[in-house]
Amino acid sequence: MKKLVKWFAAVAVVGALAGCVSRTAPIETVQSPVATGHTEAQVRNAILKAGLNRQWIMTDAGPGVIKGRQQARDHTANVLIQYSANSYLIKYDGSTNLMAEGGQIHKNYNRWVHNLDKDIQISLSSAVQQ
Repeated sequence: MKKLVKWFAAVAVVGALAGCVSRTAPIETVQSPVATGHTEAQVRNAILKAGLNRQWIMTDAGPGVIKGRQQARDHTANVLIQYSANSYLIKYDGSTNLMAEGGQIHKNYNRWVHNLDKDIQISLSSAVQQ
């Protein structure tokens, strides 16, 4: 019986350690092409619309660049989105409380960025249909 308890305790410790390690992932940069027939203004509007839908705070940062900020409780992610009529690029630009270190970050960051990308693509596809 003691061996069984020790074995379960060891499995619980290993599981807890594995859970801590798997909370981070490599910081991803999203680069997406834009289908032909879009203008730079349509791409900009799609990015702003998608950010609004996902509750990102979006601000213009110059020609072809938008800064985005996502805040969830005490966690903050900042991105730079460079765009043209042909493509856009979502790059990491800093964070707070997301365990960013050595090219790694809390995996929620990548989920937030991929959801933003998906919504930009949806917004662009609906802009073509209009």
